[in-house]
Amino acid sequence: MKVTMTSPFTSKRHTQELPVTEAQFNAWKAGELIQVAMPNLTAGQREFIKTGITEEEWNAAFGEE
Repeated sequence: MKVTMTSPFTSKRHTQELPVTEAQFNAWKAGELIQVAMPNLTAGQREFIKTGITEEEWNAAFGEE
């Protein structure tokens, strides 16, 4: 599923093709914890869905793990 978000850090719109179904996305929107609704995603992919911040932007702002 293609997900397009706007980064609060850069105001740029980013689109990522993520291995998530519409049912998973809807479950999260309905209140399910994102890690429960989409357990197959990485932490970075989940962060992108929640906030619009890409892994690259996150690492630039806070450093790599």
